[in-house]
Amino acid sequence: MEHIFRKGANPDKPTLLLLHGTGGNERDLIPLSVIIDEEASVLSVRGNVLENGMPRFFKRLSEGVFDEEDLVFRTNELNEFLDEAAAKYEFDRGNIFAVGYSNGANIAASLLFHYKDALKGAILHHPMVPRRGVELPDLTGTSVFIAAGKNDPICPSAESEELTSLLEDANADVELHWENYGHQLTSQEAEAAAEWYKSKVK
Repeated sequence: MEHIFRKGANPDKPTLLLLHGTGGNERDLIPLSVIIDEEASVLSVRGNVLENGMPRFFKRLSEGVFDEEDLVFRTNELNEFLDEAAAKYEFDRGNIFAVGYSNGANIAASLLFHYKDALKGAILHHPMVPRRGVELPDLTGTSVFIAAGKNDPICPSAESEELTSLLEDANADVELHWENYGHQLTSQEAEAAAEWYKSKVK
Protein backbone atom coordinates (compact mmCIF):
# COMPACT_ATOMS: atom_id res chain seq x y z
CA MET A 1 0.00 0.00 0.00
CA GLU A 2 1.18 3.53 -0.77
CA HIS A 3 2.25 5.10 2.50
CA ILE A 4 4.52 7.43 4.44
CA PHE A 5 6.43 6.31 7.54
CA ARG A 6 8.08 8.80 9.87
CA LYS A 7 9.98 7.51 12.88
CA GLY A 8 9.10 9.38 16.04
CA ALA A 9 11.40 10.83 18.67
CA ASN A 10 10.01 8.53 21.38
CA PRO A 11 10.00 4.81 20.47
CA ASP A 12 7.87 4.01 23.53
CA LYS A 13 4.95 6.02 22.15
CA PRO A 14 2.35 4.34 19.94
CA THR A 15 2.66 4.41 16.17
CA LEU A 16 -0.14 6.57 14.76
CA LEU A 17 -1.86 4.92 11.79
CA LEU A 18 -3.37 7.72 9.69
CA LEU A 19 -6.35 6.87 7.46
CA HIS A 20 -7.75 9.61 5.23
CA GLY A 21 -11.29 10.31 4.03
CA THR A 22 -12.66 9.73 0.52
CA GLY A 23 -10.66 11.67 -2.06
CA GLY A 24 -7.79 12.25 0.34
CA ASN A 25 -4.29 10.85 0.47
CA GLU A 26 -1.55 9.84 2.86
CA ARG A 27 -0.54 13.48 3.51
CA ASP A 28 -3.94 14.75 4.66
CA LEU A 29 -3.79 13.84 8.34
CA ILE A 30 -0.09 14.52 8.99
CA PRO A 31 -0.93 17.92 10.61
CA LEU A 32 -3.51 16.19 12.84
CA SER A 33 -0.93 13.65 14.00
CA VAL A 34 1.28 16.49 15.24
CA ILE A 35 -1.59 17.84 17.36
CA ILE A 36 -2.22 14.40 18.84
CA ASP A 37 1.38 13.35 19.55
CA GLU A 38 4.36 15.06 17.97
CA GLU A 39 6.74 12.46 19.46
CA ALA A 40 5.00 9.39 18.02
CA SER A 41 5.96 7.51 14.88
CA VAL A 42 3.51 7.95 11.99
CA LEU A 43 2.36 5.42 9.40
CA SER A 44 0.04 7.18 6.96
CA VAL A 45 -1.63 5.01 4.32
CA ARG A 46 -3.41 5.72 1.04
CA GLY A 47 -6.56 3.75 0.26
CA ASN A 48 -6.21 1.07 -2.42
CA VAL A 49 -9.63 1.67 -4.03
CA LEU A 50 -10.47 4.42 -6.53
CA GLU A 51 -13.99 5.83 -6.84
CA ASN A 52 -14.18 8.20 -9.80
CA GLY A 53 -10.48 8.85 -9.32
CA MET A 54 -10.79 9.44 -5.57
CA PRO A 55 -8.85 7.15 -3.21
CA ARG A 56 -10.88 5.18 -0.65
CA PHE A 57 -10.16 2.24 1.61
CA PHE A 58 -13.02 0.04 0.33
CA LYS A 59 -15.82 0.10 -2.22
CA ARG A 60 -19.33 1.29 -1.54
CA LEU A 61 -22.56 0.56 -3.39
CA SER A 62 -23.99 4.04 -2.75
CA GLU A 63 -23.70 6.84 -0.18
CA GLY A 64 -23.66 5.16 3.22
CA VAL A 65 -24.05 1.63 1.76
CA PHE A 66 -20.85 -0.40 1.96
CA ASP A 67 -19.75 -3.25 -0.29
CA GLU A 68 -19.34 -5.68 2.61
CA GLU A 69 -17.39 -8.27 0.66
CA ASP A 70 -14.83 -5.66 -0.38
CA LEU A 71 -14.81 -4.17 3.13
CA VAL A 72 -13.85 -7.55 4.62
CA PHE A 73 -11.18 -8.09 1.94
CA ARG A 74 -9.68 -4.60 2.35
CA THR A 75 -9.74 -4.83 6.14
CA ASN A 76 -7.72 -8.04 5.98
CA GLU A 77 -5.39 -6.44 3.43
CA LEU A 78 -4.76 -3.48 5.76
CA ASN A 79 -4.24 -5.75 8.77
CA GLU A 80 -1.63 -7.77 6.86
CA PHE A 81 0.03 -4.54 5.71
CA LEU A 82 0.36 -3.49 9.36
CA ASP A 83 2.13 -6.78 10.10
CA GLU A 84 4.54 -6.16 7.23
CA ALA A 85 5.13 -2.50 8.09
CA ALA A 86 5.85 -3.29 11.75
CA ALA A 87 8.51 -5.79 10.67
CA LYS A 88 9.99 -3.45 8.04
CA TYR A 89 10.10 -0.29 10.17
CA GLU A 90 10.65 -2.06 13.49
CA PHE A 91 7.80 -0.57 15.49
CA ASP A 92 5.67 -2.37 18.08
CA ARG A 93 2.82 -4.13 16.25
CA GLY A 94 0.89 -4.26 19.51
CA ASN A 95 1.00 -0.50 20.05
CA ILE A 96 -0.78 1.10 17.09
CA PHE A 97 -3.36 3.87 17.47
CA ALA A 98 -5.45 4.49 14.37
CA VAL A 99 -6.47 8.05 13.54
CA GLY A 100 -9.13 7.99 10.85
CA TYR A 101 -11.55 10.42 9.24
CA SER A 102 -14.79 9.38 7.52
CA ASN A 103 -13.92 6.48 5.17
CA GLY A 104 -10.61 6.08 7.01
CA ALA A 105 -12.44 5.95 10.34
CA ASN A 106 -14.72 3.28 8.89
CA ILE A 107 -11.85 0.98 7.90
CA ALA A 108 -10.28 1.55 11.34
CA ALA A 109 -13.58 0.57 12.96
CA SER A 110 -13.66 -2.48 10.70
CA LEU A 111 -10.23 -3.51 12.01
CA LEU A 112 -11.69 -3.38 15.52
CA PHE A 113 -14.74 -5.39 14.42
CA HIS A 114 -12.69 -8.18 12.82
CA TYR A 115 -9.34 -8.51 14.61
CA LYS A 116 -8.73 -8.73 18.34
CA ASP A 117 -5.25 -7.22 18.48
CA ALA A 118 -5.12 -5.12 15.31
CA LEU A 119 -5.16 -1.82 17.22
CA LYS A 120 -4.27 -0.68 20.73
CA GLY A 121 -6.58 2.28 20.31
CA ALA A 122 -8.40 4.41 17.76
CA ILE A 123 -9.46 7.99 17.20
CA LEU A 124 -12.43 7.87 14.84
CA HIS A 125 -13.63 11.13 13.30
CA HIS A 126 -17.18 10.75 11.91
CA PRO A 127 -17.27 6.95 11.55
CA MET A 128 -20.21 4.72 10.67
CA VAL A 129 -21.00 1.18 11.82
CA PRO A 130 -18.88 -0.90 9.40
CA ARG A 131 -20.96 -4.09 9.60
CA ARG A 132 -24.03 -5.29 11.44
CA GLY A 133 -24.89 -8.77 12.62
CA VAL A 134 -21.30 -9.83 13.31
CA GLU A 135 -19.74 -10.87 16.60
CA LEU A 136 -16.93 -8.56 17.64
CA PRO A 137 -13.72 -9.86 19.24
CA ASP A 138 -13.03 -9.12 22.90
CA LEU A 139 -11.72 -5.54 22.89
CA THR A 140 -10.70 -5.41 26.55
CA GLY A 141 -7.80 -2.97 26.86
CA THR A 142 -8.67 -1.14 23.62
CA SER A 143 -9.42 2.59 23.91
CA VAL A 144 -11.59 4.36 21.33
CA PHE A 145 -12.47 8.04 20.85
CA ILE A 146 -15.39 8.79 18.53
CA ALA A 147 -15.90 12.35 17.29
CA ALA A 148 -19.37 12.98 15.91
CA GLY A 149 -21.35 15.95 14.59
CA LYS A 150 -24.91 16.54 15.75
CA ASN A 151 -25.70 17.97 12.32
CA ASP A 152 -23.74 15.42 10.29
CA PRO A 153 -25.82 14.54 7.19
CA ILE A 154 -23.72 11.43 6.44
CA CYS A 155 -23.43 9.97 9.96
CA PRO A 156 -26.69 10.48 11.91
CA SER A 157 -26.47 10.71 15.69
CA ALA A 158 -28.05 7.26 16.06
CA GLU A 159 -25.21 5.79 13.97
CA SER A 160 -22.56 7.20 16.30
CA GLU A 161 -24.46 6.00 19.36
CA GLU A 162 -24.90 2.51 17.87
CA LEU A 163 -21.19 2.20 17.09
CA THR A 164 -20.36 3.31 20.63
CA SER A 165 -22.69 0.67 22.08
CA LEU A 166 -21.35 -2.12 19.88
CA LEU A 167 -17.76 -1.35 20.86
CA GLU A 168 -18.65 -1.03 24.55
CA ASP A 169 -20.49 -4.35 24.42
CA ALA A 170 -17.18 -5.86 23.19
CA ASN A 171 -15.47 -4.38 26.31
CA ALA A 172 -13.74 -1.47 24.57
CA ASP A 173 -13.23 1.74 26.56
CA VAL A 174 -15.13 4.29 24.43
CA GLU A 175 -15.60 8.06 24.66
CA LEU A 176 -18.17 9.65 22.35
CA HIS A 177 -17.50 13.36 21.74
CA TRP A 178 -20.10 15.63 20.15
CA GLU A 179 -19.74 18.83 18.14
CA ASN A 180 -22.60 20.94 16.78
CA TYR A 181 -21.30 20.71 13.24
CA GLY A 182 -21.65 18.50 10.19
CA HIS A 183 -19.30 15.94 8.68
CA GLN A 184 -16.20 18.14 8.63
CA LEU A 185 -13.23 17.44 10.89
CA THR A 186 -13.06 20.52 13.12
CA SER A 187 -10.19 21.96 15.12
CA GLN A 188 -12.32 21.61 18.27
CA GLU A 189 -12.69 17.85 17.87
CA ALA A 190 -9.00 17.51 16.97
CA GLU A 191 -8.11 19.22 20.25
CA ALA A 192 -10.60 17.05 22.16
CA ALA A 193 -9.07 13.94 20.58
CA ALA A 194 -5.59 15.09 21.59
CA GLU A 195 -6.69 15.63 25.20
CA TRP A 196 -8.31 12.19 25.29
CA TYR A 197 -5.18 10.59 23.79
CA LYS A 198 -2.95 12.23 26.40
CA SER A 199 -5.16 10.76 29.14
CA LYS A 200 -4.68 7.25 27.69
CA VAL A 201 -1.00 7.37 26.68
CA LYS A 202 1.43 8.39 29.38
